[in-house]
Amino acid sequence: MVPHVPWGLIVCVLAIACLGIWNLASAARGSQSAWTSQTVYLGIGLGAALMVCLVDYRWIQRMTVPIYVLNILALIALRFIGHKAKGAESWFVLGPIRVQPAEFMKIGVILMLAKIYHDDFRPNQPAYGLLRLWKPVLVVMVPFAIVLVQPDLGTAMMIGLSSITVILFGKVRWYLVAVMVAALLAGAGVIWNDYVRDAPEPRTTILRHHLKKHQSQRISGWLDPEADLRGSGYHAAQSKIAVGSGGMGGKGWREGTQTGLSFLPEQHTDFIFSVWAEEHGFLMCLLLLALYGGLFSLALAVGFSARDRFGAFVAVGVTAMLFWQVFENIGMVIGLLPVTGITLPLMSYGGSSMLSVMLSIGLLVNISMRRHMF
Repeated sequence: MVPHVPWGLIVCVLAIACLGIWNLASAARGSQSAWTSQTVYLGIGLGAALMVCLVDYRWIQRMTVPIYVLNILALIALRFIGHKAKGAESWFVLGPIRVQPAEFMKIGVILMLAKIYHDDFRPNQPAYGLLRLWKPVLVVMVPFAIVLVQPDLGTAMMIGLSSITVILFGKVRWYLVAVMVAALLAGAGVIWNDYVRDAPEPRTTILRHHLKKHQSQRISGWLDPEADLRGSGYHAAQSKIAVGSGGMGGKGWREGTQTGLSFLPEQHTDFIFSVWAEEHGFLMCLLLLALYGGLFSLALAVGFSARDRFGAFVAVGVTAMLFWQVFENIGMVIGLLPVTGITLPLMSYGGSSMLSVMLSIGLLVNISMRRHMF
């Protein structure tokens, strides 16, 4: 099994994680706890990934339904014993330990989708039509809805995007792709009507009046960043200042003014990339993106070389999950996308995020190690 370990993938993961800890030592100035805790989280994550590697992933396939159900029950339990922070009931607090079940739900959804596509496969069957998609859609919509009402729009969006990627990988009829494109265009039309169209207030809206105030402000701040620089546009404005001020070579480690003066909000979690860009500059940002690109490419290679459909779909799902998180986080930081509470994998501070990513990497290594065993 050892010759089939994807060492390139492991090197990319460890390189990003180590750069993340180094970056956190600057982002959390005056407090040693962030980067030391992240080091502990990385160690725990590596141990968990190793445990996943030692188990034949076909056993994990058989345990997929219990894993999925336990994650659903954990999300439901948040309604009764969860800790509310930043307006969302998303955490279990066990003394000094905080656990975010939605992070692990993302893995549960990927495993469940992979099992469905593996078990439903029949040779020479046509692509999936609307009726055949009821099981994958149900598997996705239940956790999506529960996470959305927490409310945690960012994580719900990540569950949705990674699941759509897996469903498209499973081959769907052309008319379903057309429906998805039409839905995107309809969404753009709703945003134009609710936020852009020049109309007297109160205007007739489709979605805006259903959103929480802070969610609506994030969309309006994204569309018009200069409208409320001290309110809804503050986060994005300070982030773009930090990224732009880094220039080509950066200001140097622990020399970032936006970071040092605490102008950056959530600079050790959601906006950790802003710290990296300010202190290390454009060239090092390219290096970080190259490492992420290597991670995505090697993760997809695991999927394409997998010996069964379950392994292939898990690998594609994990790759999609990581890709969409990186895409949304960096897009948010540079002002191309609305601000959401999405962490940057392996870089942002957080035990649940680190552990879920490392468990996902463990699955990839497991699939790669056993691709010639059966």
